[in-house]
Amino acid sequence: MAGDHVLAIDQGTTGTTVLVFNHAGVVVGRAYSEFTQHYPRPGWVEHDASEIWNVSMRVVGEALGDAQISARQLAAIGITNQRETAVMWDRNTGEPVHNAIVWQDRRGAALCGQLSEAGNDAMVRDKTGLTIDAYFSGSKVAWMLENVEGLKQRAERGEICFGTIDSWLVYKLTGGHAHVTDYSNASRTLLYNIFDLKWDDDLLGLFGVPQEILPEVKPTSHVYGNTDPGAFFQAEIPVASIVGDQQAALFGQAAYTKGLAKNTYGTGSFALMNTGTEPMRSEGDLLTTIAWGIGDEPVEYALEGAIFITGAAVQWLRDGLGIIQNASETEQLAGSVSDNGEVYFVPALVGLGAPHWEPYARGTIVGITRGTTKAHIARAALESMAYQTRDVVESMEKDSGIKLPEFRADGGAVANKWLMQFQSDILGVPVEVPEITETTAQGAAYLAGLATGFWKSKEELAEKWSLAQRYEPKMSDEERNRLYERWKEAVGRSKNWAREAVDSPLT
Repeated sequence: MAGDHVLAIDQGTTGTTVLVFNHAGVVVGRAYSEFTQHYPRPGWVEHDASEIWNVSMRVVGEALGDAQISARQLAAIGITNQRETAVMWDRNTGEPVHNAIVWQDRRGAALCGQLSEAGNDAMVRDKTGLTIDAYFSGSKVAWMLENVEGLKQRAERGEICFGTIDSWLVYKLTGGHAHVTDYSNASRTLLYNIFDLKWDDDLLGLFGVPQEILPEVKPTSHVYGNTDPGAFFQAEIPVASIVGDQQAALFGQAAYTKGLAKNTYGTGSFALMNTGTEPMRSEGDLLTTIAWGIGDEPVEYALEGAIFITGAAVQWLRDGLGIIQNASETEQLAGSVSDNGEVYFVPALVGLGAPHWEPYARGTIVGITRGTTKAHIARAALESMAYQTRDVVESMEKDSGIKLPEFRADGGAVANKWLMQFQSDILGVPVEVPEITETTAQGAAYLAGLATGFWKSKEELAEKWSLAQRYEPKMSDEERNRLYERWKEAVGRSKNWAREAVDSPLT
């Protein structure tokens, strides 16, 4: 064994976290840094891919320092990433040709609307398990190909690489030797057939994407290559997992058997249920997605409800309104008022995801009176996370026929005890928070460790999961249902607000 630690790079939407794990699965080193968010137009969100690379490597160095180890003491590196964010770069120079277009970005809404109106919904869902929406990578790639001068011709000549953020990081880590992605990330592009496990010619034609730009798709737990010592602290270490952040969290939560589910509270929130090796096609408005593929084992699937804005709403209270200085203040503020004062905040800041799929919805606060305070607004922001989660869980239970006995939660917001109790109350089931709440990085580390033999089996990893806190529902059914019905009224008022502002033709 080359080393006695595994490093996980968790490249998220607003920042990069790096954790170092020992063989016991304990975090022995960590570091984090935010990076710049670019908003060139309403509904548009971009990242500088070069900044993401530089920030990630700086944070890796800080995490290694915190763990008091050198890079040469690593047995493997795992990567988990914000999904759907599209990057395109020059194959020879390794330089991005445009800012990365972030998963939250809505500039592809017009194209998606055209494709849907042309009758492509059933074909796309039958091949991808997804709905035609600007959330996914396909319309983002199409936009860049049409709007960056000369890019389409260069792409057709094989001079350009496309990838999600994982592909970009692996390309840079390996000194340009590996242009790859994994099943979980490919399944989020609207270009990949998740049942036949291949890039699909019909889908590529639909979005006008040339085959020449695509990464090779490999299992989630797999050695893709070694780091270039010149790029990675003079060390040659196996890059041994790539996994989309929500699938990583499902794996980190030890949800290895059919019917287990979790929700991750980050910039957005994502509820996933493991459905086993047989894909479960949603009859409602959820997504069928690939959970992971481990080596030569059969691919496993999941049902997913993607909520675009949860933690980002609290960020907006801090950065946009300036009514709080840090996210932790919301817990005290929410608890300082006896109820929500009939104030509801629908955080459709970039449209609504599952189960509504409404790109033209916009953020809406209803019920404001002269008596409304910043405490009510903060409480409404937290409540919105729980209501949106119930929206998804109800669809999930209907599709699967499985009534969730409990709900596992992870991500930054689980530190907010008021929110976790309210989530349990609104769902009417216990909410379980594990000891290690950074399960996204944990899942990436575990998958990398499996690929290199650092850990032997999923059974060994499942034994490492431990409960930190369990929240039991205390609210009456009458109150739970009254609050939820009012939430649904508020959602209705947010819809179809911004059609003119978002529409952006491709030419």
